[in-house]
Amino acid sequence: MKTRNNTLKIKHGLVVLALALGISSFSQEKKWTLRECVDYALEHNISIKQTEMDALIAEENITSAKSNFIPTVSGSASQGFNFGSFIGQDGSRISRDSRGNSFGLNTGITIFNGFENTNLYKQAKLGLKSSQLQLDILKDNISLNVVNAYLNILFNKESLKLAEEQIDISTKSLEQVQSLVDAGVRARADLFESQSQLAADKERLVNAQNSVDLSLLNLSQLLQVPKENFDVQTIDIDLTDAVLQYNSTNTILSYALENRAEIKNAELNLENAQLNINIAKSAYYPTLTFGAGLATSFQHIQGQDDVIPIYDLSTGTIIELRPNGFGTQLENNLGYNFGFSLSVPIFSGFRNDANVNRAKINKEKSSLALEQEKQTLTTNIEQAFADAKASLKQYEASQTSVDAQQEAFKNAQEKYNLGVNTSFELEQVRNRLINAQSSYLNAKYNFVFRTKVLDFYMGKSLLN
Repeated sequence: MKTRNNTLKIKHGLVVLALALGISSFSQEKKWTLRECVDYALEHNISIKQTEMDALIAEENITSAKSNFIPTVSGSASQGFNFGSFIGQDGSRISRDSRGNSFGLNTGITIFNGFENTNLYKQAKLGLKSSQLQLDILKDNISLNVVNAYLNILFNKESLKLAEEQIDISTKSLEQVQSLVDAGVRARADLFESQSQLAADKERLVNAQNSVDLSLLNLSQLLQVPKENFDVQTIDIDLTDAVLQYNSTNTILSYALENRAEIKNAELNLENAQLNINIAKSAYYPTLTFGAGLATSFQHIQGQDDVIPIYDLSTGTIIELRPNGFGTQLENNLGYNFGFSLSVPIFSGFRNDANVNRAKINKEKSSLALEQEKQTLTTNIEQAFADAKASLKQYEASQTSVDAQQEAFKNAQEKYNLGVNTSFELEQVRNRLINAQSSYLNAKYNFVFRTKVLDFYMGKSLLN
């Protein structure tokens, strides 16, 4: 029996281990695409969720503004008790305790208040549009940041690959020099130089790996996902025919100034400022309201029946006691009322004037903010276009430099094999080649990102 239990435990352990290995393998094999990164960030980013909540609040503000056009209805009910005594007509003190109820229903509506309610409703709708535009701005910025972080990972990975290739070259070179030194063909100084170069390449490899790790950490934090086993899918970026799609900033500026969410939001703020002026001016106008209501009550004297005496008018004597209970009193005491109320402002201690002037000043500020937003957008686009042009030139120059350095290294290698160059001279040429290749990679990804920024201002997808 014990053997069977042990067997079951072993099988159970193997199943758990297999599941754990399967999950671990899946985590390691999972590589995020650029689209997955952007979509995940837009879906899970906390700032985006908070801004979405702002949009929901703005929708509720519209509902509140609409309610100003709808009559309000309120009901009331009360229960009261009276204890004590009073002096009767004959001078005697009468003790009487009573209780009573009262019920009421009232309604009212503002008919006119200087169009304040109308402007508040317009303002609430502008608030919803502004919230949606702010959400668009945030999503655009997060998307651009994700693309930048993703490209940075690809750049660091290519740099790591280049560093690994240099390690292979340095290792083979060291082995070759070692054999030549052992054969007495080369001086031992060449061996030391090769060893020094290999050590430098290993340091470069460590730095490259650290850069990859840090860039992966940066993107994982941006996505708010665990760093463990996080990796991205490599994209083959072909810049064989690298060209700038735009000849000038005119097309980009024309589109951006008309369509960018930042500009539209600033325009909404200006429109909202004008509504604030109108709302402030509404205090100069009369306010007309309508109200209506109904009310009833019930009274009961403790220790007495709820009856009402009926008198004979000719003799003044009571001829009948009629029931006067709860329902009867509510029906008999029921009353209605309705009426209009007009309030005309005469003097407010200059508060209304101050409110209007303050609103006008805020409108001027909003107008300046719109112009500032346009200037900022123009400056950013012009800078982005200049950066893109410069990055293209840098890319073309670095490509030419790599080709030249590769030929130089090939020539230096041949001279070294013939014994014309020393190991130090060869490594100097190779280091220039490595630097040229690093500059080429940097220029390549810099150009890709700069073009993405221009596409960003043109409203194009950053995922293409």
